Amino acid sequence: MESVIGALVDWLGAPEQSSLRRAFVVWIKRVLLPGRLPGVTLPELGNLQEIKTMLAETVIEWTEQWKQQGLQEGLQQGLEQGLEQGLEQGFQKGEVALFKRQLIKRFGALTQEVEFRLSNATLEQIEIWAERVLDAKTLEDVFGAH
Repeated sequence: MESVIGALVDWLGAPEQSSLRRAFVVWIKRVLLPGRLPGVTLPELGNLQEIKTMLAETVIEWTEQWKQQGLQEGLQQGLEQGLEQGLEQGFQKGEVALFKRQLIKRFGALTQEVEFRLSNATLEQIEIWAERVLDAKTLEDVFGAH
């Protein structure tokens, strides 16, 4: 954008272009910059050269601010997702532990195969198996296809 403004400064440098320069200044201040830089408070700008100078001085600063803002938002989103996943996994582990206690109380010690199935099961599988515990006569009834 800075190079475009520079080209306008050069192109509209003649005194007879003063009304066109003012029109560009108004358009840049009211339309272009607010649309491209939402939420940025712009200094008072009177001519194209001031706009060019302001952009040269502040574009790097704005870019760094936006990068930092993006990093902070990404970090916050990552933390929220991590907490959500951690809670979900903790809940699932709690359900597996409860289900395991029910199985042991009902059927006695669990085989390594059953332990393996429980440790690799999805929450949906645990819920299906847990519903079968009340009617099951054996461990095979719990884990078998019904």
